[in-house]
Amino acid sequence: MGAASAQIFTVLGAAYGTAKSAVGICSMGVMRPELIMKSVIPVIMAGIIGIYGLVVAMVLKGKVQAASAGYDLNKGFAHLAAGLTCGLCGLGAGYAIGIVGDAGVRGTAQQPRLFVGMILILIFSEVLGLYGMIVALILGTS
Repeated sequence: MGAASAQIFTVLGAAYGTAKSAVGICSMGVMRPELIMKSVIPVIMAGIIGIYGLVVAMVLKGKVQAASAGYDLNKGFAHLAAGLTCGLCGLGAGYAIGIVGDAGVRGTAQQPRLFVGMILILIFSEVLGLYGMIVALILGTS
């Protein structure tokens, strides 16, 4: 359940972030088509969130054993907590990237100086997912 939770929730966050940012890019592309490639950064950052879930899911998958091999309840709950931590942090990060990416891309089309601010906020949003992955790896490997 932990591996599935990590993958499912992070991919949901990545999908939301990609879709929301892509709507902003499409809207902005009508006014300023020359900025489309520069504005793809939120979509790329949202996709990275899904990779965090994949990494944690593969680590947790390698740690799951049969009950007869010493896989007790404590390890099971630790792996569930690791998956939920990574997944829900990735979900929140994906939502943040989607909202910031949409508004930031639209704002950058009107005022190009907003680009640096958008990138900084996107980095802080991405770090939320990274924190979840780090905690999940600590929980899953100990």
